[in-house]
Amino acid sequence: MFDSTVLEVALGLTFCFCSVSLIVSSVNEGISSFLKLRGKYLLGGLKTLLNDPTGSGLVLDLYNHARLNPGGSGRAPALEQLHGLPSYVEPRQFAVALIEVLQAAAGNPGTPGDLLAAIEHVPEGQLRDVLRNMYRRAGADAQRFETEVAYWFENAMDRLSGNYKRTMQWCALLVGFALAVLMNIDALHLFKVLWEHPALMRQIDTTQLLDAHSALNNLTATSLPIGWERPPFTYQGGVLGSNYHFSEFAQMAAGWAITASSTLFGSPFWFDMLQKITHLRGTGPKAA
Repeated sequence: MFDSTVLEVALGLTFCFCSVSLIVSSVNEGISSFLKLRGKYLLGGLKTLLNDPTGSGLVLDLYNHARLNPGGSGRAPALEQLHGLPSYVEPRQFAVALIEVLQAAAGNPGTPGDLLAAIEHVPEGQLRDVLRNMYRRAGADAQRFETEVAYWFENAMDRLSGNYKRTMQWCALLVGFALAVLMNIDALHLFKVLWEHPALMRQIDTTQLLDAHSALNNLTATSLPIGWERPPFTYQGGVLGSNYHFSEFAQMAAGWAITASSTLFGSPFWFDMLQKITHLRGTGPKAA
């Protein structure tokens, strides 16, 4: 059985990391929504997939198609004049929209039998080769070709989703570090204090982590050693002075980095870990 001190320390650190991750996830989602990152990533992915870097050809036609962008006017002369960018496109809807756009560009809209002619109308290059090969694998069957296009798009979106997640992880790391500095959430200092005073966790209700708001309230009102004991800097007589030695800042920076790194695991990971430790803790003796 684990020593109770070990469990209290593990519970305190996990509680802190879960709270920070919840706050960072909420901030990340706000940043993504404000900057419309999902829509921009989708647009960039389609430009690459359809070999249309300027977005003035097939990509623009697709964004003017009701299946792919039902919120648009359908008559935007350029991507910059679109009213909003969709953040998600269902693979089959993309496939149907692409086929209809290709047929319309070839002058034979809605004519399944002329799919090959529509593909041949695509400018020579990798895209035409890919579409031609998919059409051949489908045995010149329009329904199977649509399925091939949907599968091709889905695979491309899986890769794009991986790129988006990596970007958001970097964003989480930066936001997490900023939060750790702002609130002085030093994981190393927290570990040291909890190891010496495990009974501090008796005053913490670990069931109150419901969302970012409750997590922030718990961090600011908790008895855990979080926050600045004194301001990091003072400004007197026109001179900016530090209230901490360089070695103290270096130690805190290491603790901030650990706290920020914890956000890379995501709040679901820490919430699940918190529940497991709480259950394990309940089967053993309480801290003295």
